[in-house]
Amino acid sequence: MQKTTTTTPAAAAGTGAAASPAAAETADSVASMAATPSSSSSLTAASASQHSSNNSSERGSDSIIDSSGPAQQQQQKEDEQETTISTKHEPKSEQSMAIHYLASFHEICVVTALLPLVTLFTCFVTAYVFQYDDVHETHCRVYNIVPSISAITGVSPQRYFWRFSIALHIGPRIPIAFVYKNYYRAQLARLAPSLVPKTSWLITLILVLNCIEIAALGGVTYISNRENYPVHERIFITFMICSLCYMLATIKLNGILNARQTLTEQQRLSIKWKKILFVVSILSTIGLLVFFAKHRFYCHDLAFSWFAFFEYLIAIANMLFHFTIIWDFPSQFMVIVQGPRENLLQYLGAKPKLN
Repeated sequence: MQKTTTTTPAAAAGTGAAASPAAAETADSVASMAATPSSSSSLTAASASQHSSNNSSERGSDSIIDSSGPAQQQQQKEDEQETTISTKHEPKSEQSMAIHYLASFHEICVVTALLPLVTLFTCFVTAYVFQYDDVHETHCRVYNIVPSISAITGVSPQRYFWRFSIALHIGPRIPIAFVYKNYYRAQLARLAPSLVPKTSWLITLILVLNCIEIAALGGVTYISNRENYPVHERIFITFMICSLCYMLATIKLNGILNARQTLTEQQRLSIKWKKILFVVSILSTIGLLVFFAKHRFYCHDLAFSWFAFFEYLIAIANMLFHFTIIWDFPSQFMVIVQGPRENLLQYLGAKPKLN
């Protein structure tokens, strides 16, 4: 038997009324759920568009940086090059010339020329007074009153004093020889072109003779006649020949350079005394050879003393001949300068030369 359930309209109405709020809530939730995907999709789209805009802006800024990068790099390279160039030029401008030593060339020449003369006189007096027998001894064993230069500078302690003096004397003599060479070459411009080759050759000859004379002076000083007489004798002959040839060539050169020139008083004194001292040297050399032969071959009394006398005259004339440099360079200075060579040449070229 079936059981039939019947529903009255009122109950149905009450049931619908009771169910309507729940249905409404369900509909709202369904609607909200339906609306949620659309809103989230719109938010996602908005964020994606914003992200794409940010990426595009970043790419745009990168493109701007990349496009401006080469120009900035080029500008940086140019700045670096300018900095490098300025750095390179700054030391040259900052490297101004510094004078480390300045001395009167006149005073140096005076000391150089007088040093052996004073030493020779000291050796003569001390040896003559305290070592009379030693300095007068010869192979002939005859009477003598004047010892030779080799004798007074070959005994002790005079030999050490003489060698020390000659060492100090030879030092400045070498640069002075080259100073004279440049001094003479500077005067070639006023000569006729036909005379320049011959005069230039004569200047070179004077330099060579002067250097050989200086070397021979050192040889006869450090190789005494007591130690090795044959070598000492040959070096002394070399010294004599070079000394006389140097004097003659110097006088000849001055005659060529100063022809038809107005000379100062100092120049006239220099040339005058050079000629006088050369004549004294020639006459003394002749006397020295004559009395050397008398002493060596005939052993005459006082022959060796006359030989020594003329030897002293030759030595003094040679020293005074070189002493005339005080008239050739009366106001010059010896300078040791530090600085770039081009700056030094520019400085010297801008300064007037004093003769």
